[in-house]
Amino acid sequence: MSADLRRAVPRTDTLLADPALAAASARLGRELVKDVVRGVQQRVRDGSLGPDDAVAAVLAGLPGTAGSLRPVLNATGVLVHTNLGRAPLSAAAVEAVVAASGTTDVELDLGSGRRGPRGEAALAALLAAVPAAGAAIVVNNCAAALALVATALGGELVIARGELVEIGDGFRIPELLESTGARLREVGTTNRVALEDYTRALGPGTGAVLKVHPSNFVVRGFTRSVPVADLAAGLAGTGVPLVADVGSGLLRPHPVLPGEPDLQTTLADGADLVLASGDKLLGGPQAGLVLGRAELVQRLRRHPLYRALRVDKTTLAALEATLRGPLPPVQEMLAAGVAGLRRRAEALAARLASAGVDARAVDSAARVGGGGAPEHPLPSAAVSLPGSFAEPLRRGACPVVGHVEDDRTLLDLRSVPPSADGDLAAAVLAVAGRGA
Repeated sequence: MSADLRRAVPRTDTLLADPALAAASARLGRELVKDVVRGVQQRVRDGSLGPDDAVAAVLAGLPGTAGSLRPVLNATGVLVHTNLGRAPLSAAAVEAVVAASGTTDVELDLGSGRRGPRGEAALAALLAAVPAAGAAIVVNNCAAALALVATALGGELVIARGELVEIGDGFRIPELLESTGARLREVGTTNRVALEDYTRALGPGTGAVLKVHPSNFVVRGFTRSVPVADLAAGLAGTGVPLVADVGSGLLRPHPVLPGEPDLQTTLADGADLVLASGDKLLGGPQAGLVLGRAELVQRLRRHPLYRALRVDKTTLAALEATLRGPLPPVQEMLAAGVAGLRRRAEALAARLASAGVDARAVDSAARVGGGGAPEHPLPSAAVSLPGSFAEPLRRGACPVVGHVEDDRTLLDLRSVPPSADGDLAAAVLAVAGRGA
């Protein structure tokens, strides 16, 4: 019997010669398709699949791309979710990445035929968005920007003790700074620091005063910090640059996020350099943005470490398109009105309930995420499902990630684009059909 089953297994070369699988090999790579073919052949040997169904089974088992990353519907209510890739790119940014993925004029002046400045258009777009900046550079993330500043400015970095924080995945600001060879001069206490603490710490070896946004770390009660404007005034005439890491990448003040630092205001208040992430509230690709005084930015640009940290052509393309193009998804999520979110939740819940799913529309609280605005939950609306739906939704053909609260799976719609509501409903119905 087993010998008969072995003879029934389609040959590898026969399967790969099938026109549909040959086309898949051209798109995904022959070895990737062969791996799926081997698994299907084993199913035929086991008797769980008929030989005539082998080609269809291989096609069904092939990934959408040659990469392993899968698109996910973010229904967590966390707009900038680090585990889900932070900010989703706008359609304009995706188109720009595709256009830049081949050979491009990233460092060529097509008019003269000579070498041109790298990323000039993206930097011009960044400066247009933040007019208080005299110059800008872009590196691969905000930690890289901080490392470059600490290395290039050198000497002793003066920083408040309350800003020596640890953020996600055990990443500690002081360890990063010390790894560059910089010396840290801690001032103030965990909860309180005054302008005099900074000015007394200045000396001939001071490289910069550093102010770091504490991300999700919040101290309440008997506290005091020094605003950028006061710190800049206190440093006037000393020649010591003030560097502010504002973190989330908000370009200008946002009405929904009171108190969240932004690049334009921080520079206008007197910071010499400001650092931020590109893939958080800016809504673009992963990048570390450095803006400020032209002579300081040029000093960073000429440092040898900059070459190791600079970004590639696709990042420059996505950043420029994010800045010049339509509102990116993260900004659309912030702007979404609660009434509209409730209407979407009610419509989805009614659609699911009509199919026999225990679905309800409920109010919820979304979050910015990525360390941004930790004290400001965003009113939102969600579809509430039984708690048993959470895992199969994550494992589905179209993965959906929500969160479980009081044994209910909540799918928060502030982090889901309205265009994906149909996909969200289909994913829930598929799980319900499997008996979650």
